[in-house]
Amino acid sequence: MSFQCSCNRLVLCSSNSRNVTKIKNQIQPRTSQFSSFSPSSSEANFCKDLPLLGVLRIRHRKDGVELRSISNSSRSTRALSNDDQSIRGSSLSNENELQAPSFFEFVTSERVKVVAMLGLALALCNADRVVMSVAIVPLSLAHGWTKSFAGVVQSAFLWGYLMSPIAGGALVDYYGGKVVMAWGVALWSLATFLTPWAAETSLWALLSTRVLLGIAEGVALPCMNNMISRWFPQTERSRAVGLAMAGFQLGNVIGLLLSPILMSRGGLFGPFVIFGLSGFLWVLVWLSATSSTPESHPQISKSELQYLQSMRKTSSIPSAEKKSKKTKVIPPFRRLLSKLPTWTVISANAMHSWGYFLLLSWMPIYFNTIYHVDLKHAAWFSAVPWTMMAIFGYLSGAWSDMLIRTGTSVTITRKVMQSIGFFGPGIALLCLTASKSPSVASAWLTVAVGLKSFGHSGFLVNFQEISPQYAGVLHGISNTAGTLAAIVATIGAGFFVDFMGSFRGFMIFTALLYFLSAIFWDIFATGEQANFDEMGQ
Repeated sequence: MSFQCSCNRLVLCSSNSRNVTKIKNQIQPRTSQFSSFSPSSSEANFCKDLPLLGVLRIRHRKDGVELRSISNSSRSTRALSNDDQSIRGSSLSNENELQAPSFFEFVTSERVKVVAMLGLALALCNADRVVMSVAIVPLSLAHGWTKSFAGVVQSAFLWGYLMSPIAGGALVDYYGGKVVMAWGVALWSLATFLTPWAAETSLWALLSTRVLLGIAEGVALPCMNNMISRWFPQTERSRAVGLAMAGFQLGNVIGLLLSPILMSRGGLFGPFVIFGLSGFLWVLVWLSATSSTPESHPQISKSELQYLQSMRKTSSIPSAEKKSKKTKVIPPFRRLLSKLPTWTVISANAMHSWGYFLLLSWMPIYFNTIYHVDLKHAAWFSAVPWTMMAIFGYLSGAWSDMLIRTGTSVTITRKVMQSIGFFGPGIALLCLTASKSPSVASAWLTVAVGLKSFGHSGFLVNFQEISPQYAGVLHGISNTAGTLAAIVATIGAGFFVDFMGSFRGFMIFTALLYFLSAIFWDIFATGEQANFDEMGQ
């Protein structure tokens, strides 16, 4: 479509006459200074070579009128000089709808409050699970457990975590993240609160509460992804995930630092009671202060709602989200598993979980065994890196969003982020194994854990991009693979130490797996939506 302005005359030409007539009928009643549609023969020939453009947008400018024609894949703009005329049409889009909010508007928005609540839930999620990483040392001394059996006790959480992600992801796709998240937090807080009673009752009772904790926590990340996809446009999702996962990592810090203090003041099971009660309080606030979608939130401002709705209309996500309302509880597993994009997120999640749970579960014992650091200082050594992971997670998210806004493709952005998130920790772990002092080892551990957070802007954001309709169940499938990898890493490290007498060989093996996973991701990952309606690639 072409636009020309000469004096007070507007000429429109198009290869589609019906579209021209429609546009002319919208514009002509609003100004008497536009002449009737009358393109010259040269203009008509010119228009034949132009692609049909989409919505016509009008914006009043100081020096006249700007007509903007927008399609899904490209935008074309031509400014028309007309000092005396302004055109405003209520049926046409307002340019302000697509203007990004200021930093102040962003941080005070309702969607940031939602992601803050998600971050707090994930902090409790991690704090509840890592308490056992600290408590396992005195428990092992009290009950005479070997390193390998201590690994079995810690892995009980993972056996529960293995059961729920797929079913939980399907429930998230069907019922939404708010309801499922509330049930998940309530159940895992109950399991945490009951741990002292279970530990005093029997070993089987203790293992059962850890399994229940894992089952309940298996829905946390799919719920987080679901809520963020509903509340944040694509250009803000990496930052949102970074904020939520910052809470997740700070949960490690809270659990590892406060647990020894709470144990010294309230007994071995003090932190289990405190964290369990905190979870019940969170559920009450979550149910009363949040909603599943922006449209159903009673306190959201009109400007924020209009911004989110306008951003949703400019992407391909809305159509997929509308389809997702018809999503069945039982998803098409065969079609999902027939696509390479599915296997890229599965392999990435598996490797991320392998390294994550290995470091999370064994670092206090690692520093205690290798460097003879006492338990309290071991907690400090293994807590500082998670603080860095929280900081790097947000920074990588902001960088990722900036790359997409400035024109870098989503696919390239995700590959860059995930490459840093895998190659970086692999190299850092190799350096850690060669460290001679606890301070140097802690520095390399901090680098490894901090760079892992770049994966949050890689595979962790990728579920909604490759399949908005089945993002929950895809996240669940990949979490199940990640849990299996975490079980192997957690138990395997214990047996490796028992038989080989050192962690270092296992760290080197983990670094090699990081490199192989990064190569697989860089070759096959994509940021485009996959077609899950057909079999094959």
